[in-house]
Amino acid sequence: MIPTIRIQPEDFDPAAEMEALTAGRPEIGAAVSFVGLCRDEGGRLSALELEHYPGMAEEEVARVAAEAARRWPLLGLTAIHRHGLIRPGERIVLVATASSHRDAAFAAASFLMDYLKTRAPFWKREHLVDGSLGTWVEAREADDRAASAWAAGA
Repeated sequence: MIPTIRIQPEDFDPAAEMEALTAGRPEIGAAVSFVGLCRDEGGRLSALELEHYPGMAEEEVARVAAEAARRWPLLGLTAIHRHGLIRPGERIVLVATASSHRDAAFAAASFLMDYLKTRAPFWKREHLVDGSLGTWVEAREADDRAASAWAAGA
């Protein structure tokens, strides 16, 4: 399996990405996708600025994709992460996995998202509706716990 990994400023079409992942693949019995969106944080956020380390970000996502393929019998994997200025309601990330059975597809997608949220070299900065710059966003404690659970063998 060769994963599709893209780090890009442009939006993506989740339906087209799922079609590309599964079209003409009768061995696939399950495909799972997750799309992460930018929240408005209760109306205070005008945008989220996502920065990444070019080259390193792609390598880290590829490393985690390879780990997912070692853990589960995947037949396909797509990971797309945007960078740049993203407005509330816009898509940030897509993780899609395909396998013969749903358990592997669900688990691999969850694993990938947990690691993308906590370990991939992306930095997020808030742009507030009052025109000021907010803080750099840290990984939430719950995200760290979820990623740590995979390391412990979950």
